[in-house]
Amino acid sequence: MNAKWAARAAPWIFTVALFVIWELVCRIFAIPVFFLPPPTAIFKATVDYWPAIYRNSLITLWATLLGFALAVGFGLLLGLVVGWSRTIYSGLYPLMIGFNAIPKVAVVPILVLWFGIGFVPAVLTAFLISFFPIVVNVATGLATIEPELEDVLKALGASKLDIMRKVGIPRTLPYFFGSLKVAITLAFVGTVISESVASNNGIGNLMLQAQAQFQVPLIFAGLVALAVEGIVMYWAMAVLEARMTGWAQRSGFAQN
Repeated sequence: MNAKWAARAAPWIFTVALFVIWELVCRIFAIPVFFLPPPTAIFKATVDYWPAIYRNSLITLWATLLGFALAVGFGLLLGLVVGWSRTIYSGLYPLMIGFNAIPKVAVVPILVLWFGIGFVPAVLTAFLISFFPIVVNVATGLATIEPELEDVLKALGASKLDIMRKVGIPRTLPYFFGSLKVAITLAFVGTVISESVASNNGIGNLMLQAQAQFQVPLIFAGLVALAVEGIVMYWAMAVLEARMTGWAQRSGFAQN
């Protein structure tokens, strides 16, 4: 029980310690606020600009969740297709790697030409940057089924579809739900990239305006807001993973 409570308290203890050390370093070394604001200045900026931070945080969150939802649906479907056949896997995998290697900030201007400035490019950028981990993990889960197991199942009369439904998809679930934790954080990155380039709303745009006015504490307040949203969504995905694939976790890890 003590170890369990220590594990729960550890994130809070380390977070508080980080901010205390940060504050002390800024004060002891007299670091200018425009270079690295102390946490107290960031907190003051958060309070002073709370209405704008709250409104833009909601816009960023909704754009991220919509893009993430698209990534989950498309990534799961494409992952199943890619993992269905080794030929499809070999043919499409290099194309996906090449597409994923393209910096998404370079794609935003194209999205602006197609859909204009605003909410849609942010959603699509979040989608484009977050679907790849889902596809890779689902396809990997299907592609790594032991050939011996497939041969035994086929010998028992199982079809390719039966193997996929009864062995492949259950085997892929830990990969899939694990990839959601990575994808949701990447979705926030995509949203902020688009908002910084092609939007009049959102945390990305708020931080860009703060940068133009040299309001560094407000920039860090925006970063903290993004961090809080990212942590909450990551935690939600981790809880979902534990509930859906708890059977796949090692007992020692689950107890810790």
